[in-house]
Amino acid sequence: MSSSTSTTTRTEQEAGNDALVREFVDAFEKKDAALLGSYLADDIVFENYGDPEIRGRAGLVAMWAGVFRNFAGVRFETLHQAVDGDVVIAEQVHGLALAGGTLAPIRNLAVYEIRDGKIAAWRDYTNPLEAKRLLGL
Repeated sequence: MSSSTSTTTRTEQEAGNDALVREFVDAFEKKDAALLGSYLADDIVFENYGDPEIRGRAGLVAMWAGVFRNFAGVRFETLHQAVDGDVVIAEQVHGLALAGGTLAPIRNLAVYEIRDGKIAAWRDYTNPLEAKRLLGL
């Protein structure tokens, strides 16, 4: 009787996609929307569960600039991340704090599609009612 073992080898492309998304998530703490834009494809499509879709880098950068103005603290953390080719799935905690408040630990699942070293599609799945509760809204 013989047994076979399956070995999964991560490609250079997958390693690069993993690193790209980790750098992108770490960049949120700087609260610099233009910096975030450098990770995004010109024609990115962003979907945040329950909100209207945003198409294009300029619109998404403007949206994050508004978020950064509204929150005194921003710190995103990746708990687990999986990569399959050009798709990266990340379990995250989005720490957001209003002025005078503490960071609210908002759980999120993010799906990123990478094209030519840039994020071309990004979908966030967060429970909006739980996020509001954690923020005290």
